[in-house]
Amino acid sequence: MSDDADLINVEVTYALPTQQRIVALQVEPGTTVYDAVKLSGIGKIFPQINCESDPMGIYGKAIRDPKTTVLKEGQRVEIYRPLIADPKEARAKRAAKMKAQKEAEASGT
Repeated sequence: MSDDADLINVEVTYALPTQQRIVALQVEPGTTVYDAVKLSGIGKIFPQINCESDPMGIYGKAIRDPKTTVLKEGQRVEIYRPLIADPKEARAKRAAKMKAQKEAEASGT
């Protein structure tokens, strides 16, 4: 490993509804997203993380291939959990509920 002046600072983060962790680390230039996740040790904290298949991103923007995406100084890697509900379906249900409430209020007055 080279001296600290040649390293870059990055973060790796993962969040559950009740717990989150951000791991700051220094890595060699040329380190990929995948490598940073492995180096961070976050998989030991959250054993449900699967580095091979979990989607990842940098500052909220999903990336296609964590094994080839090279990190830059200051970037934060995010490991995403599977969605519990389809966002479009959840919006449609909320809209239908609001419509039913408005119709009930209109007919009751």
